[in-house]
Amino acid sequence: MRSRRFKMYFKMYWPRIVIIFAIIFVVMLAVWGLMSLESFYRNITLATMPINLIMVALNATIFVFMYMMFMQGGLAKISKSKIKGELVNVKWDDVIGMEEAKREAWELVQLIKDRAKVKQVGGKILRGMLMLGPPGCGKTYLAKAIATETKIPFLSMSGSEFVEIFVGVGASRVRRLFKKARELSYGFGGCIIFIDELDAIARKRVFSVFGGTEETNSTQNQLLAEMDGLQEKDENVVVIGATNAGEDTLDRALLRPGRFDRKLHIDRPNLEEREKLFEFYFNKINYDKGSVDIKKLARKAVYKTPAEIENIVKEAALIAARDNKPAIEYKHVSEAIERIEMGLKHRRNMTPREKEMTAWHETGHLIVLYLLHPTKDVFKASIIGRRGALGVVHENPREEWFTRSREVLVADIKTSLAGFVAEKLRFNTTSDGVDTDFKQAMSIAHNMVWKWGMNDAGLVGDYTLIPESQLGESTKEVLNKETNKIMQNSLKEVETLLKNEQEIAKRFVKELMQKEELDYDEIDAIFKEYGKHQAPSPL
Repeated sequence: MRSRRFKMYFKMYWPRIVIIFAIIFVVMLAVWGLMSLESFYRNITLATMPINLIMVALNATIFVFMYMMFMQGGLAKISKSKIKGELVNVKWDDVIGMEEAKREAWELVQLIKDRAKVKQVGGKILRGMLMLGPPGCGKTYLAKAIATETKIPFLSMSGSEFVEIFVGVGASRVRRLFKKARELSYGFGGCIIFIDELDAIARKRVFSVFGGTEETNSTQNQLLAEMDGLQEKDENVVVIGATNAGEDTLDRALLRPGRFDRKLHIDRPNLEEREKLFEFYFNKINYDKGSVDIKKLARKAVYKTPAEIENIVKEAALIAARDNKPAIEYKHVSEAIERIEMGLKHRRNMTPREKEMTAWHETGHLIVLYLLHPTKDVFKASIIGRRGALGVVHENPREEWFTRSREVLVADIKTSLAGFVAEKLRFNTTSDGVDTDFKQAMSIAHNMVWKWGMNDAGLVGDYTLIPESQLGESTKEVLNKETNKIMQNSLKEVETLLKNEQEIAKRFVKELMQKEELDYDEIDAIFKEYGKHQAPSPL
């Protein structure tokens, strides 16, 4: 293995070695020549040598710059990124929050390790794996763990690094990347190429009617050719691509067998995995174990990615430091979640009437959300401005749901309309603060009728796929009537509920006017004081 690595390094760096020996030889020759001169001429030569060296270096720099500008595709060649292989050190146990993905990735580790066994039975070595999933789920981290377990070098580049306006630059970088991978594979017995944001160069190719192609096309064509070339050689090079985009956005040629042979779908962590993630990040800092309930946090962090959980803990640490606290408390974590998801607080000088109207608006939201919504909790209610809004009711999923039933969708509509209804019942007028609420409610109702067949008219199918010019006026009229029917029925139910709960509504308005913010525990305590309970979760 040492001899192979020596040959590898010599193949990779022989130009540098030759140049170094040439420089040493020239320096020795110059010294010998100077020693043979008389002292007077030797002194003159030594005195003028620095200036001569500066002029030679300046001329060489100008020549190289002009050559690269006009002959080699511009400044992109000068600033081209260096491709360096590294032996990463990400242990398998350090990868948390993706147990299913780890189990599938472990098969790739075994295939790389047992390469000889696979070839013995006539099988082909796995050449590519495509990682698909939301951002922040640990795709890069998992790829590094694979490289660590197999003890082979790791070459990492982003898809955007291949994209240039100059013709041929992207394809050239692909060739250099695979050439480097083959050299490292020769010395270390294998190499992993990791291309992050693969969709930058792997999206569906577009061909011009005038015969030309986009620069991205040539880059992708070179990638396809290089991956095909791996199958014909003995190098143990595996290409791992990662993207946040959908699989249908990628070119079909890249997804066919023999290129990216495996597809690994990485999803957000479940309850147990979120708990492990919080434990992992909290163990790195000081926190109040009596105040911070990790299990409770894991339940509140539904749909959060590992990166988002790490960000919550970091933000909580910053807030605790600003409070001059030696350890993180639960209130710091709660404020961190609030700041990340709802934005920074912006206290505005509102008139008493506007402040009261905002309090009634948010009260309407929180009452309907608490009493009618089967899958969501009220995380916090506030009349402090954030992101352009005068107030907010922050909702939090009770648990993971991957589909929404008709009842849940209607509950979303009712929650959105509740602020409008509360304003109207109290002040007999409304404000433009319902703009976002109406957009959300109407969008849900429209999709229920037009796309998901949730209507009483018996119209089943996705009518948004039919061009408007081909959709009959009578059909459109029926669909729009059904959409309006859902909105009106929801509006009536919300009006009935808020009229019956005026006493609780006045209590919440009073609390918000005094405290400006109410947490879940405070909201829950007030409801229980009046003998009210949350809407039951669906079975």
